[in-house]
Amino acid sequence: MSSLDSSAAQPGDARPTRRRRTRARAAQTHSVVPRGDLVGLVVPAGLSPPCEPGDLVDELDVPEPESTAVGLTEPRDGVPEPLTTAEQVLDYAARLAAGSGPVAVDAERASGYRYGQRAYLVQIRRRGVGTALIDPIAVPDLTPLQQAIGDSEWVLHAASQDLLCLGEVGLVPALLFDTELGARLAGFARVGLGALVEELLGLRLEKGHSAADWSTRPLPRDWLIYAALDVEVLIELRDKVRERLVETGKLAWAEEEFAALLAAPTPPLRVDPWRRTSGMHSLRSRRQLAALRSLWTTRDEVARRRDIAPGRILHDRVMIAGVLADPASPEAMVGLPVFRGRANRKLIPTWYGALQQARALPDSELPPLTLPGNGPPPPNRWAEREPAAAARLVAVRKVIAELVAGHDVPAENLLNPDLLRRLTWDPPTPLTDETVTRRLRDGGAREWQIELTAAALAQALAASPAPEPSSS
Repeated sequence: MSSLDSSAAQPGDARPTRRRRTRARAAQTHSVVPRGDLVGLVVPAGLSPPCEPGDLVDELDVPEPESTAVGLTEPRDGVPEPLTTAEQVLDYAARLAAGSGPVAVDAERASGYRYGQRAYLVQIRRRGVGTALIDPIAVPDLTPLQQAIGDSEWVLHAASQDLLCLGEVGLVPALLFDTELGARLAGFARVGLGALVEELLGLRLEKGHSAADWSTRPLPRDWLIYAALDVEVLIELRDKVRERLVETGKLAWAEEEFAALLAAPTPPLRVDPWRRTSGMHSLRSRRQLAALRSLWTTRDEVARRRDIAPGRILHDRVMIAGVLADPASPEAMVGLPVFRGRANRKLIPTWYGALQQARALPDSELPPLTLPGNGPPPPNRWAEREPAAAARLVAVRKVIAELVAGHDVPAENLLNPDLLRRLTWDPPTPLTDETVTRRLRDGGAREWQIELTAAALAQALAASPAPEPSSS
């Protein structure tokens, strides 16, 4: 579950005015600054923005908003004790099956503490049944709950964060409602759980323990309260978001998006995940990259074996420093300031051995400095490399900005940015509504997205310089 983002003063607190520096909002002139690197500022004819995008503007004596939200401090039915036996899970499953209506589900992980993204607590709530907190470490097979829910709708907030770890314990929804994604499509400016609960339900969820080590046992009582409150009003929130989707005519869009989330395949393993090491840009040679790869792989093996997050075994900056220093001996490695901690000193033979393995590699086995790309170059290089594509980019940006403004939906939800880049860089030939539709559909676009964008994109691309012939 993403962290809650609501905050408010206690009732009766004075909220003095203050000078704030805020980024200019194009909405003040009906301009649009959608998110995504394919979209830029578009100002309707005859209007001029009061400042450049991103400029800081002084707002004098802006009063802090007074919150009237009622704080939630404990679940209405009390704080449930975690279910830790198969018998307890079966008993709750029987009650869950007897209930009706959507089922609120959430999961807590121990990211930053443990290796991987497994669930360490699962929260479930249904009207008339109450909330259960289940320990999936003590009871790793939760398929009885899956069977009890059956084909009923599951309600999650930011479901993509939890679906994988829930599936690992046997919980896979057949029907989904994602309150975060639904709120994005409905046009809400803030879609964090806390913000939505406050805006739509008039309740305040205090910021809590989203980043805690949920592998801790026993779980402290205030953590259990936090976990239970995450699903306490999720069904009521779902009802409010659904109402807004109906009002705006976007319910069918949301249902397509929810279905696509459920149908999405498991993400493939990343090629060369060590290349995501923070600070890797400071390495200049293939031999240095080999040293980093060896350190990263060794760290990952240690972390997996000990079930500890890799960054707690050896921080990225320490690996980079070790590669750059290139110590000539274990003693020289101990002398590096970044390796002087007790935990690192104990593993010096391991880390130095990893560097030695990289040194022994023949040149033919060194990793390339960069991996070949499988898509278009970054848009900021288009004007230099392919002026015609850059001209199409300008036209497509304008179309997307107008659609975002007209339908009040974020650019990244209107159409996948990578798919849009590929279409713009290499349009189909012949360039027609049909060929653009086919390209979008083949790229995974949903029908509502195609209906909104295909014809407008085809027109924009056709009005730009003709592309070189390519297959559709």
